[in-house]
Amino acid sequence: MNPSEEFLEQGISQQNLRKASCMTVATLAYQSLGVVYGDLSTSPLYVYKTTFSGKLSLHENDEEIYGVFSFIFWTFTLIALFKYTLIVMSADDNGEGGTFALYSLLCRHARLSILPNQQATDEKLSAYATHGSVETWQSSALKSFFEKHPRFRTGLFILVLLGTCMAIGDGVLTPTISVLSAVSGVRLKITALHENYVVLISCVIIVGLFSLQHHGTNRVAFMFAPIVAAWLLCISSIGIYNIFRWNPHIFHALSPVYMLKFLKRTGIEGWISLGGVVLSITGVETMFADLGHFSSLSIRVAFSFLVYPCLVLAYMGEAAFLSKHHEDIQRSFYKAIPEAVFWPVFIVATFAAVVGSQAVISATFSIISQCCALNCFPFVKIIHTSSKIYGQIYIPEVNWILMCLCLAVTIGLRDTNMMGHAYGLAVTTVMFVTTCLMALVMIIVWKQRIAIAVAFLVIFGSMELLYISASVYKIPEGGWIPLALSFIFMAIMYIWNYGTTKKHEFDVENKVSMNRIVCLGPSLGMVRVPGIGLIYTNLVSGVPAVFGHFVTNLPAFHQVLVFVCVKSVQVPYISEKDRLMIGRVGPKEYCMFRCIVRYGYKDLQQENYDFENRLVSGIVQFVEAEEDTTLKTTFISSCGREVGNMDIEKFDAQNQDHSFTNSKSSDILETKIRKGHGGGAPLKDESLQILRAKESGVAFILGHSYAKAKKSSSIVKKFAINVVYSFLSKNCREPDVVLNVPHTSLLEVGMIYHV
Repeated sequence: MNPSEEFLEQGISQQNLRKASCMTVATLAYQSLGVVYGDLSTSPLYVYKTTFSGKLSLHENDEEIYGVFSFIFWTFTLIALFKYTLIVMSADDNGEGGTFALYSLLCRHARLSILPNQQATDEKLSAYATHGSVETWQSSALKSFFEKHPRFRTGLFILVLLGTCMAIGDGVLTPTISVLSAVSGVRLKITALHENYVVLISCVIIVGLFSLQHHGTNRVAFMFAPIVAAWLLCISSIGIYNIFRWNPHIFHALSPVYMLKFLKRTGIEGWISLGGVVLSITGVETMFADLGHFSSLSIRVAFSFLVYPCLVLAYMGEAAFLSKHHEDIQRSFYKAIPEAVFWPVFIVATFAAVVGSQAVISATFSIISQCCALNCFPFVKIIHTSSKIYGQIYIPEVNWILMCLCLAVTIGLRDTNMMGHAYGLAVTTVMFVTTCLMALVMIIVWKQRIAIAVAFLVIFGSMELLYISASVYKIPEGGWIPLALSFIFMAIMYIWNYGTTKKHEFDVENKVSMNRIVCLGPSLGMVRVPGIGLIYTNLVSGVPAVFGHFVTNLPAFHQVLVFVCVKSVQVPYISEKDRLMIGRVGPKEYCMFRCIVRYGYKDLQQENYDFENRLVSGIVQFVEAEEDTTLKTTFISSCGREVGNMDIEKFDAQNQDHSFTNSKSSDILETKIRKGHGGGAPLKDESLQILRAKESGVAFILGHSYAKAKKSSSIVKKFAINVVYSFLSKNCREPDVVLNVPHTSLLEVGMIYHV
């Protein structure tokens, strides 16, 4: 039965159902204004000012102004409306958007994953589904190409990192240029105000903005949408006023002919000025990146029916004003505001700049969190700022680093034109990376013909390369900032990913044979002590070297031993019922198990997650469901569902989801588990043994590894591993903190591995 039929049975008419659906879309579209469009809507503050900086300011006649507006209109229409709204937003990963979402789609369909420990059982997750259109020879050939050429897989990974790092650079540049552009308007009314005071006021606002981040956006989110809506209505109304007041014929500039005239007349200077035109589409990537917080339909509705027409009218009105006021080219936005409404618009502009900055800062937190999950960034402290809205997070270290960088750029440059040059290069690079990934998605995921993907790449890629070339010319005048930031972040991400990958390879190559440990038992005097031992490892199979190192130095381990592997899967989210996979290691008499804890790249480990009791409950359920035959590799998921070939009894998922506190006795836990059978059948002896072991205590054993480059390694590799990776490892969050391991029950085993 579909949802519509269910509503009809409940007495809800089809017409009312459509009304409810329309209301939901309208509500989401309204809410998206404050989160998604804050950055994009504040672009009119600095687009014309940056475009007409430099030598182009000498050509301030109507034809140049018409040409610039024509470029703005068609860039905004083709890239923002057609590319992102109509095409790119269709390439979501289970409702999630952004650079990592596109890369995740490619990884699953073409097996390009950079994550270790990927298993065939992961593909059975509902979010992992790769079925769809019939495989084409083009998609097969492209997959085969990537499989045969690892260097191109690495190149694609670096391309993704480049786009990600440039997006992080937006988190530095957006607050600086938005806030400084908004505040600088006050000098029109207070002419005696020195530039230093404008910079000081901007810095105070930036410090205040970052200081409030720990409260979370949910506490002020209700203000965001009204502010952006008021801002859009203000600038569109002023645009209409300026059109009728100064130049009603400005609509002629919508003709693309004026773009050709502009380039022909201005030559190289006109081409260089395109680095300012591209600022009109800053924030379009946010539409796609924030797709997970809203529906694609709601974002499309908000953009198509409000944001797009309002911004077009704003740019058109400012062009109409400039056509009659050439001398005001560097302060055109605030000069175009009628005197009677200047101060209200100035206040709204300042608030809108803060809202736009907030959206980019929150997006940066989300990007860093995803990078941590994909082993591309050192572990940092991630705090949930909302108990109701999933995904709203705060990262203290990143927040203060961004604030310091914003202040350094604001104080160091003090010029929105130079900031615009830096901003333009970051924006165009991210868009070009998205275009390249989309072309691959069209072939590999959507199974489209290569001709369609090439056409998409040529049309939009050529436009973006044109803007990138104009921005590159401005590298000495501020464009070096995003390059320097992206290089630093890329170096950190790549070195961290390389180090963790080599660590995993070391663990795989140095796995210990359980039979060897058992055989050494009598000679070492090995004994089993009461309790449960949880050994954290990177391996999904085999016994880690850290365990062998542990028992040879301390020949005793717990009565019940569980190898725990916490891993990420190339999907955005994994449901709680699929979170745990539990299996047996070795014969039954060893009483050794393996638990694989799976997270998506947008999942966050809950601080109140009662992992210890959930794990014990899951192991008991596994033992009760297990057949009498000896099992070594069969797994069941946390809800009791089989993930293998064994036909076992299904359990009630609610039993596993029930939380058991440490203070509850094993008798209560036993009762809860027994209810899952629907009767009073007694538990197996092994299950009772596990429950008694839990009462004796649970110990957490973690490996503390130190990486060192081999003596034969190059100087670059030695510096990367012995200096950079070592520094990051010592200063990032320790694994026991990330995994919420109690210090009173923690045992660390030190090891050194050479890469």
